[in-house]
Amino acid sequence: MTPVAPTPATRYAELARQLTGIGAVKRDLARLLPPECPPGSAAVLTVLDRHGEMRLGRLSEYLAIDISVTSRHVAHTADRGWITRDTDPGDARCRILRLTPAGRALLAELGTRHTTALEKALADWSDADVDHLNILLARLRSGFTLPDS
Repeated sequence: MTPVAPTPATRYAELARQLTGIGAVKRDLARLLPPECPPGSAAVLTVLDRHGEMRLGRLSEYLAIDISVTSRHVAHTADRGWITRDTDPGDARCRILRLTPAGRALLAELGTRHTTALEKALADWSDADVDHLNILLARLRSGFTLPDS
């Protein structure tokens, strides 16, 4: 019997299913976070590291969560000394969020934890397969935009 080629509908349904599975991988990686650094705090640190200092509103946009939730994550990270909330010289009512050396050190530790977990989970993958996955995920991320509703 000849295999039937997948239709676009089944192909993209399978992709959606696989992306849901990536969510499970992300949740497993989140379990590696130290108890004092919940996922929301790690996300704040990651965005500030990737995009530089910014105001709370912009951070909320990057995180795609409500500003009140973002504010709680920011308070948690600031209370632990991982970020500073400095007065914005252009508008004293606003604060500029910046990573501290302690925040950068924590991010380095988190990166090591995640890298080690991925190395263990993919130990039986070839280097070529890992490289191919990296290329495809980067391509998906850079080319993905949702159509207007």
